Amino acid sequence: MFKQTKLSFLVPGTFIVLAGFTDAIAASTNFDNFAALPGSVAGGSLPEASPFQLSSPLFTQRTLDANTPGAGRRGDNWDMITANETGVDAGRYLFSPFENNMSGVKRFDRLTNTSLTVVANGTQDFVSGDASRWTPWGSYLTAEESWGQGSAKGRLFELTNPTTTTGPATSNFIQRNVVPHVSHEGLAFDKNNNLYFIDEFNGGSIYKYVPANPKASNGDGYFAAGQTFAMQVAGGNNANATGPIAWAAITDINGAALAGVSVLAADGKIDGRASANNVPGTQYQRPEDLEIQTLANGHQVIYAATTSTDEVYSFNLDTNTAKLFASQATFDQVTHAPVGDAFNSPDNLAIDAQGNIYIVEDQPGGQADIWFAKDADRDGVAESIGRWASMSTTDAEPTGLYFDKFNHNIAYVNIQHAGSDVDRMIQISAVPEAKTHAMMLAGLVLMGAVVRRRKFPSDG
Repeated sequence: MFKQTKLSFLVPGTFIVLAGFTDAIAASTNFDNFAALPGSVAGGSLPEASPFQLSSPLFTQRTLDANTPGAGRRGDNWDMITANETGVDAGRYLFSPFENNMSGVKRFDRLTNTSLTVVANGTQDFVSGDASRWTPWGSYLTAEESWGQGSAKGRLFELTNPTTTTGPATSNFIQRNVVPHVSHEGLAFDKNNNLYFIDEFNGGSIYKYVPANPKASNGDGYFAAGQTFAMQVAGGNNANATGPIAWAAITDINGAALAGVSVLAADGKIDGRASANNVPGTQYQRPEDLEIQTLANGHQVIYAATTSTDEVYSFNLDTNTAKLFASQATFDQVTHAPVGDAFNSPDNLAIDAQGNIYIVEDQPGGQADIWFAKDADRDGVAESIGRWASMSTTDAEPTGLYFDKFNHNIAYVNIQHAGSDVDRMIQISAVPEAKTHAMMLAGLVLMGAVVRRRKFPSDG
């Protein structure tokens, strides 16, 4: 949900501020104005500082942040990105966890163009950090993409002071164990503040945590008690299904074990995977990222990528209907034929200001593409997909694509585990078309208007 934009109108002799202006201007973007690339860029053909072949000459890219192995910073496998979307200085900071065996969290300050580790590597034995989500009450969530029989991982963590901490010594990093343990990646909140998550596993389920106090003002209240459910599509006890959605409880209303359903791990915490199998829930093949959008009619739709089956699913939470959103059978915007195995290992998802869905492949440089999905009627099934960008960095993968909520022509994406051991955060900017920009300015001139908005040095 976008915050209201303030427009400052300059009338001769008068300065008037109008608050609550509609999101019509706020929801515009130029990222959806491009010509789809016909193929992937050649691996290693572009400089690592500008690793993408972009689909429009109006798009630009540059490195915002990079580690420096030679100067003591090793490759931290920077993963998913989110910003501080609410509160003081909203949009100033970008957060990413480290996906390695001694994980932490970094915070990039767009005002000062500096990066700070706010959760030290290995804090609380945190491993395989992947998920990255801002909470409705103004904190930061991340989680471990690591779970299996006998594991003590699969944990959800909250950083309660993400913007005010001065470093690891002052960070309040808390496990939230009311949520069952799984191999986490995607996290998403709906309009009722329910939290959705996945189990990144061949045969993994999709889950919903319903807090006892959905209006809690902090994580202590939100995670104090709540019930978790596993998704059942078309009756459950199946795989890769579409059709009607139902939710089966795998904990009691307080988050404790449910007799005959919940399975406890060796450490006494609830094993979300085994518990979902007892319901039984619908299984998907390595479900990874989750994104949620609100349609014009108010319905909310969750999108989930399943890497092993090369698919993306849509789940309408209001009609309780699951559909196949995109797959290798979806038309390619260039060939107008099924895209086939050119579309491979979808992993991360992102949504721009217009509600368009972007799909990031878990592939090495030379094969790693970011696809734009066209779903004009917003029915949960893409009519076509087209390559929006293609990455060349050797051995690396793009991850964590995130569209700025305050400047809708700015996006960010991480490049992780490059052969050079240099992780990067790349900013991609969409320069407005001259004609569109001129028309907008003409309208503003007629109204005597000047737009005042948040701007950071890293803006394009």
